[in-house]
Amino acid sequence: MATQVQPSPPVVGTGYQEIRIVSHSNLFYWWPVWAFGFALCLLTLLDPNYMVLVPKGTHAEHNRVVQGMDNNKAVDVYVLPEGKSIDIDPQTGAPIQPHLHAAREKSYGVLYAIVLLLVIVITNVPLRGLWSVVVIVIIVLMSIIFQLAGWWDAILNALGLLRIHINAAGYLLISTALFIIWLMTFVLFDPQIYMIFTPGQLRVRQEIGGGEVVYDTAGMVIQKQRNDLFRHWVLGLGSGDLIVTTSGAAAHHFDLPNVLFVGYKVRQIEDMLREKPVVQG
Repeated sequence: MATQVQPSPPVVGTGYQEIRIVSHSNLFYWWPVWAFGFALCLLTLLDPNYMVLVPKGTHAEHNRVVQGMDNNKAVDVYVLPEGKSIDIDPQTGAPIQPHLHAAREKSYGVLYAIVLLLVIVITNVPLRGLWSVVVIVIIVLMSIIFQLAGWWDAILNALGLLRIHINAAGYLLISTALFIIWLMTFVLFDPQIYMIFTPGQLRVRQEIGGGEVVYDTAGMVIQKQRNDLFRHWVLGLGSGDLIVTTSGAAAHHFDLPNVLFVGYKVRQIEDMLREKPVVQG
């Protein structure tokens, strides 16, 4: 009597076939510097003022009559010291006219310096969990104390004397160079360090140009580190650090910093590890 062979039933498993985790460098958090620089460059170009460099000893004169002006009209002039002259175009011999776009508003350069310094501190001084709350509380309390003591007026007056002027080309050069480096790192280099979760397997590459190492996901532990409020949420827009520990005699520990949308990624991975493939009868 012939035996009838039954067809193999389909395999049903998790809906996620592949989850890719990319670790980004701290340079990712520098996007406010180039973005704010481009904005200040535009504002500087829209400002109808130019930057002029004069030698030491130059003094300003008000309502001076200059020979050659229409109807000997009195104008405001800068008088250079004896022996000094304005810049001359070596090809034409004509004076070089003001052409460096600069804003009269002194706060642009001050704000740019503040943003730059804040990004440097936030990306290099990690403040996780309770420390983030402590820093915020200290800032609020110090602000209230300064207000009650009447110190803010003195501080703001001192800052009002601070003048930082950067011409449009300066903002453009810094922002463009930083944006190109940021983009190349984000698009080309960061994706070379990754983890790829598939049903039952984990593939890891820990260095650029290195090979992949495959691990079994059975007994694997996945942990999202406590958030750094300033770095992960203010600059990282919901990023975070991920810790993965494999099981077995040769257990490995992996740290993946600066993973974008880390909360959503962790939920996907947990669903994949929880839903073991089953066979339909």
